[in-house]
Amino acid sequence: MMLANNLHTKKGYQMSDLIEGYIGETVERRKSRTPAKLDYLQSATGLILGLFMWGHMLLVSSILISKDFMYHVTKLLEASFIFDGGSPLLVSATAIVIFVIFITHAALGMRKLPANFKQYQVMKAHANHMDHEDTKLWFTQAFTGFSMFFLGSIHLYIIMTNSDQIGPYASADRIWSEWMWPLYILLLLAVEFHGTIGLYRLCIKWGWFDGTDPRATRVKLKKIKKILTVFFLVLGFVTLAAYMKIGYEHAPKKGERYVPSAQTIEYTTTNKRLS
Repeated sequence: MMLANNLHTKKGYQMSDLIEGYIGETVERRKSRTPAKLDYLQSATGLILGLFMWGHMLLVSSILISKDFMYHVTKLLEASFIFDGGSPLLVSATAIVIFVIFITHAALGMRKLPANFKQYQVMKAHANHMDHEDTKLWFTQAFTGFSMFFLGSIHLYIIMTNSDQIGPYASADRIWSEWMWPLYILLLLAVEFHGTIGLYRLCIKWGWFDGTDPRATRVKLKKIKKILTVFFLVLGFVTLAAYMKIGYEHAPKKGERYVPSAQTIEYTTTNKRLS
């Protein structure tokens, strides 16, 4: 009961911190500033990844507007306004940077996971005893984070090595004809749950938006978290369904690159003039 009260009253007191104290830590570690610095780094990398994933989802969902719009968004990310035809290497470079941040965040997050089954039993028993919603969110975040370590690594590797194969048809072919859609379904679920919970816990941990009533703020943040989770899950699944539909229809012509409508019209008009 005392621990549960502490969890509510101490600003920034997280389940992971509580677990570390419950399992036990050395005097040297309590005196060291290293854990605090690593916490800052973990929070910073988590914030970057969370915001990046929201932006990434919005950009990918451009396919819902039109194939042309998604194509132009892709070319914009390839800096086609600087390089003629765009440079896919910029996408690869971005993917490498995100991958480094991703691995760093995962490595830092592993510090908070149980080192063995005995520690897991202690954590689970403690969580059941507290019956605290934020505790359950921590377990969900830990599970989805572990899943993302594998699913996210595969996705980022594909983007790093195939940055020239991003577009309405190329992306749809990869999702449908190359059977990547099962992986993307699992990745979508893991990312959205992990990301929204993570950003919520960052606000609580560091006291962002606390105001004069931290308890009321926590309630509001939980509502916002749920709304964002539902919004991005719906957007993600609708977007994935759109790519699957395009991939299914384009399967007989797999490998064919998308040509924007304006270029198609220009090409047809030029041929007519020449003839």
